[in-house]
Amino acid sequence: MQVQNARRWAPRGARRWIIALVALGIASAVRLLLHPLLGPVMPGTAFSIAAVLIEYYFGLAPALTVLLAGLCIADFLFVPPYEALGIIDRSDVMFAVSYPLVALVVITLLERLRRAQFRAELIASVAQSRYEMLLRLDNERALARRAVDETHRLLRHLSQHHERFVLIQAIERPSAGAGVAPRQPIGIAPGPRFDDVDPDDIRRFSNALVPGSHRVRLRSANASVAAQLVDCICERFVTHAGDFLVLRIGD
Repeated sequence: MQVQNARRWAPRGARRWIIALVALGIASAVRLLLHPLLGPVMPGTAFSIAAVLIEYYFGLAPALTVLLAGLCIADFLFVPPYEALGIIDRSDVMFAVSYPLVALVVITLLERLRRAQFRAELIASVAQSRYEMLLRLDNERALARRAVDETHRLLRHLSQHHERFVLIQAIERPSAGAGVAPRQPIGIAPGPRFDDVDPDDIRRFSNALVPGSHRVRLRSANASVAAQLVDCICERFVTHAGDFLVLRIGD
């Protein structure tokens, strides 16, 4: 996979240049402190270390700046003859060739490694986002399949118990921020036995119908006969069109 942004792994802004200048100053100060002890030995080591560290954390451009500035400072202060501008001898030439060569090899390898690392992180982020999208699609398919199955079950239930069907009540689904708020009834559709149910029970069910068993009073066609208590069963169905409670007379 070709990733065009792999070279943009380093942070942007003025902060990296400020830190590069600070690293250059620290390397110069350390080498000045060690100069009485080391003399002309390893004049560019501190600057090489500073350039490599800047490359690892802040990218190629600040590292090359530290490398070239360190070359000039080290050649002027720590390569004999010290602090001489107009004289170029063999030691200056050897230092100008050896010091950047080793440092450039290390910086180049670090740049390639950092780009490869950033490329791998980008690919991992893309793969993670695609995986999450697939999970969401799978969840949506599973919910849709479940809703279709529930719809088919509701239709079979209504056709099987049509003669004992009392009512069907639609209930409102809670919103995402509602937490565990109770579901509110939003409508009742009467069934074949709806008119036989006592009006007080109808009013009670319109506000407090829940899945489970219920005792319902059924009125008789003969006005002189008292209403009978009958066991009814309420079942809930979750379909793609909404949630429904179906109340029917028990077997």
